[in-house]
This record gives sequence, structure tokens and C-alpha cells, in this order.
Amino acid sequence: MADGRTQGFVAPGFERVRDAFDAGLAEEMGAGFAVVRDGQVIVELWGGWANREQTRPWARDTIVPVYSTTKGVSALVMAKLFDDGLLDYEAPTAALWPAFGARGKDKVTIAQTLAHQAGVPGFLEPIDPDLWLDPPSCAAAIAALAPLWPPGSASGYHPLTWGYIVGELAQRAAGRSLGTILREDICTPLGIDFQIGTPESEHARASEMKKPTRGGEFGEITPPRKAAFFTKWAAPVRGSTQWRKIEIPSANGHATALGVARLFEAFATGGMIGGSRIVSQEAFDALTRRRFVGDDLVLPFNVDWRTGVLGNSNRFYGPNPEAIGHSGAGGSCGFGDPIAGVSVGYVMNKQSHHIMGDPRSLALIEALYACL
Repeated sequence: MADGRTQGFVAPGFERVRDAFDAGLAEEMGAGFAVVRDGQVIVELWGGWANREQTRPWARDTIVPVYSTTKGVSALVMAKLFDDGLLDYEAPTAALWPAFGARGKDKVTIAQTLAHQAGVPGFLEPIDPDLWLDPPSCAAAIAALAPLWPPGSASGYHPLTWGYIVGELAQRAAGRSLGTILREDICTPLGIDFQIGTPESEHARASEMKKPTRGGEFGEITPPRKAAFFTKWAAPVRGSTQWRKIEIPSANGHATALGVARLFEAFATGGMIGGSRIVSQEAFDALTRRRFVGDDLVLPFNVDWRTGVLGNSNRFYGPNPEAIGHSGAGGSCGFGDPIAGVSVGYVMNKQSHHIMGDPRSLALIEALYACL
């Protein structure tokens, strides 16, 4: 019944997940939750509304910006390029992109760059925010930045710049954009609804977003935190046609919950999705290799960075430390858990102030694990 109530299905034995989704929907505007186990969809739920006026019910094919949950998908694409011999994680980023070596960034490796160690989390000096809507020019401006800490010595989350760096590296390595590689090599062949660079023909099914009522709690606003989040030019205006159409591999993936869960299945299976091998075991091991553990200079907590994705040290992704995932601004998340053999996608359009580990997703994940 298309009236905003919960729709979809759960496999027998997972009724508790539907109950949790029903209960949580009162706190949502609209949301979706999906779980894949052993290549089979065992949970696919959606409900609520896709617009503020509550005239457009959230449908099975409603897509929504998942913000930084996009990074986990982009990291998988980069692992595929590593697997294909098109880039070397241990090589300097500047070996593939010479301009990036400016001002002392010549030795930081691609792996370290993917693990947020390059020292360029944003722009301290003013820029026109529309620069973010011109990825080649924005990438060139990022390459010219001086690092805010010695590259490779620490991690500091790069909320937006990470995607422009990764996008430039993918284009240079493969001769195709990262979003094109995702579409042509993974999503279209496997029928997965996740896009980085969403064509205008798909915008009608995109949900509106409701911003959080307050910001996240970061503590002292240090220069890295200021550059990352706390300037008037730290991000573009989101939600425009242009913003949806361009590729920002750190921040503007559009997907259903099932699209997220299916892509993060690779992290539960050693690199396979639906029985198809996406990356070799060697590439998967390199993708999930621990690159940095410690207090992040931007995020207000201890992190376990792999090669563009997060280890589960903070238990955002269920109880098993072996899980690998990523979260997005306002609450979305995706992860794969090789111990439980499940992958999860959670998407929503009412953003909260929680930086990661949104209570809405945690309640659904807790209900899921109670059924396993």
C-alpha cells in the first residue's frame, strides 16, 4: 500500500527486523533497509515519504544521495583498477598524477592517500563553492594545496577532496571515469541500482533531503577540521541537477538500500557479488589491509582506516570486528561482515547530526544480528 507505511519483505526468521523498521519509521521522513546473505536478499524494506510535503511515497526504486557511503563503493572500484594492473597502491600518488606532488606531497602513496593521510582535507583559504561542481578544476586546485600535516604521518578525514583525488586517479589510470567504470563493469552487468554521476533521466525518482537541525560534535575546530567542514566554502550546494549529474566519488552516489547492500556484499565475501568475482583475493586483501589506526585529525574518534574503507573498531557495523564499511553524512551506511556472511545497506532522507553510527541504523543492525 503506497501510503508511506512499511513495504517490502523479510525472510522467515527476520520478522524482528521489520518490527524495528516499523518502529523507526516514526522518526524518519523516508528510508530503506536491505540485507544480503550468501548472495540472496533476505531483507528489503522501504517506507515513509520521498518529499517534505509527504505527497510522494517512498517506492522500491526511490534513490537517495548516500553521501560518504559512496566512498566504500569508490574504494572497491579503485581495488578493481589495482587488480587490473592499472595502478599500484604502494606507488606515490604523484607517479600517476605528477601535479599532486606539489608542496611536499610527492612521496605519499596511493594507499596512504586513500586512507586519508595526504593532508589536504579541504581548503583553508576561500574558494568559490561552485569550484566543487567542476571536478577537473577542483582536482587541480586540490593538487596545488600545501598539506596541513606531514603526508603519511597521520590520518585526517577528507570528506569531499578524497573523491576528487580518487576520481582523477581513476581517469588517469583507466582512461574512463570512476562512475563509468562502476556502471559499465559492475552495476549494469549485475543489475545494481547505484550511480556515481546520476543522469538527468533518473532524477525524478530521487528523494528530497531534509538537513539536520544541528551540526555534529567535532570538538575543537583545528585547522584540519576547519578545512574539512567549517568554512562557508567547504561544500557545494547539494541537490541541484548539476550536482546530481557530475561525479563526486566521495559524496554524491545515488542508490537504493538494496543497491548499497549488494555492492558492500564484496566486503562480506572476499570480493564477490552475487557469485561474480569483482576483485581477486589478492586485490581484496590489499583493499582491506589496515593502513592507519589511531585518532583521526578531523573525525572526533579513533579510526581503523583500510584502503578507502573503515574497519569496525567503533562497532558501527555490527558486533564483529572483521566487518568493513563506510557511513554517510546524516545517517546512511553500508557494510559487509564476513563472519556473519551478510551485507547491509541503510539509506534515509532525514539527516541526523550523528557523524557516524546513527542510532536509527544501529537499531536495525542490532535487530538483524538478533535474528542471525
